[in-house]
Amino acid sequence: MAAVPRTVGEGVVADIDWARLRTAAIDAMHRAYAPYSRFKVGAAALVSDGRVVTGCNVENASYGLTLCAECGLVSDLHRSGGGQLVAFVCVNGDEETIMPCGRCRQLLSEHALPGMRLQATSGVRTIEELLPDAFGPRDLDEVGR
Repeated sequence: MAAVPRTVGEGVVADIDWARLRTAAIDAMHRAYAPYSRFKVGAAALVSDGRVVTGCNVENASYGLTLCAECGLVSDLHRSGGGQLVAFVCVNGDEETIMPCGRCRQLLSEHALPGMRLQATSGVRTIEELLPDAFGPRDLDEVGR
């Protein structure tokens, strides 16, 4: 069984094994299907129960139907039991850290533990730093679904 991440306060998690996440993201990237752009992407995240979930981009000839690595990762999160994302890494085909686009930041935000850490091109950041004042489920609750 995977070790459960240790929280040290308001969503802050200690002891994140960034090397393990990077290795999982690189492995996922090698499984990407990117015959059109040739821009392979792999993503990996630590889940609140200690699992690591992954995703890779899967392109489609109609481009608009292309699936990003983050979509695959969130699908893997739910397929494997749910939970909240604690830490996230995304890499390109050269195994370099890349940033999730705005759409993917929104997707990750909805499934993140408050204070989720992302390995960014400028260092480790929280999801709130990359997507301040994100729209989410609480916004829908406020309008009385």
